[in-house]
Amino acid sequence: MKGAIGAALVAAMFLAGCTTAEALPEGRADGGAPRPVDAKDPAVIPSGAAAPAGSCDPRASLRPSGALPAAGRMPAGSTMAQIVKRGRLVVGVDQNNYRFGYRDPKTGNLVGFEIDLAYEIAEAIFGDRNKVQFRTVTTAEREKAIQENTVDIVIRSMTMNCDRWQRVAFSTEYFSAGQAILVAKGSAIKGLKDLTGQKVCAATGSTSIRNIAAKAPQAKPVSGADALDCLVMLQQNQVAAVSTDDAILAGFAAQDPSTVVLPERFTEEPYGMAMKKESTDLVRFVNGVLEGLRADGTWTRLYNKWLSALGSTPQPPAARYQD
Repeated sequence: MKGAIGAALVAAMFLAGCTTAEALPEGRADGGAPRPVDAKDPAVIPSGAAAPAGSCDPRASLRPSGALPAAGRMPAGSTMAQIVKRGRLVVGVDQNNYRFGYRDPKTGNLVGFEIDLAYEIAEAIFGDRNKVQFRTVTTAEREKAIQENTVDIVIRSMTMNCDRWQRVAFSTEYFSAGQAILVAKGSAIKGLKDLTGQKVCAATGSTSIRNIAAKAPQAKPVSGADALDCLVMLQQNQVAAVSTDDAILAGFAAQDPSTVVLPERFTEEPYGMAMKKESTDLVRFVNGVLEGLRADGTWTRLYNKWLSALGSTPQPPAARYQD
C-alpha cells in the first residue's frame, strides 16, 4: 500500500519533544508486527466479571457536592488538598491521538481536546492551569496507572463500561464516540460482514478487541500497543482494517488521505475520566468542573477548537448520576 511513505507521514504528526509536563513514552509492541489476540491475555481482554445485565448504568457517575471550593483552597484532608500540597495535578493522557491528545509537530508540546480538559481541572484546583503534569500511557496501562497511583486522573479516550467500573471510578461522560472501521480507499471491505477471514487491528487493552470478536466472530483480530500502531500496520499491508472509535479513526483519515472511515457505527463508546474508586471526593469535584464547562460554553468552545472537522457541534453529553 503506502509502506514507508505512510509510516513517515504518521511519524511526522507526532514529533517527540519537550512539553511543560513529564512524558512517559509509549512503546511499540513487536516493532509494529501484528500480535494475534489471545482471549486469555489480561492485557488484551480486561479482567473482571461483567456486571449483571440491568444492574449498572456505565454513564452514571457521582453527583457534585454543591458549589466548587475556591481554587487553591481545597477541603482539608481531601484528595484535592493532597494534590495542592504536591503542587501539581498528574494526568494520564495519549500522545498519538490526533485532535484529542497528540504532540504539536511544531513545538513538541502535548495539545488537543483532552489535554485542554486537563488544563481546566488544574485551573479549578489551583487557579493555575499550568500546574499539571502529563504522563503518557498506553491503552492497556490506563487502569494500572490509576490503581498504582502513578496518576490522579486518566483522560485518554477511555470508554465507560460496567466491567471497568469494578476497578476504577469515572466522571460523567465528556464525549460520545462509537466504534467503526478504517480501510484503504478501494478496499473490498465495506462493513462488518466483509471482515470474515480478514486481519483487523485494535489496541491492546481496548474494548475494540472484544467488540470485533463479538460483532465479527469470523475475523482475525490482532493487537498493537495503541491504535496508531494499527494504522502503520494497515499502511504496511499487515492488516486489512483498523477498528476503534470513530473519532480516533477520523483523525487517522485526516492524517492519511488514502484511508477512509466506513459509515457503519456499531457500538456506543461514552468517554469518561478515570480515577481511583476510593477517591469519591475527586470524582465529585471533577463532575462539578464538567458541569461548569457544559454550562458556560467552554465544552463547546473546546469542541470547536479541536473537533469541528468531525462535523457540526453537538450538545455536550448530558450528565447522568447514580445518586
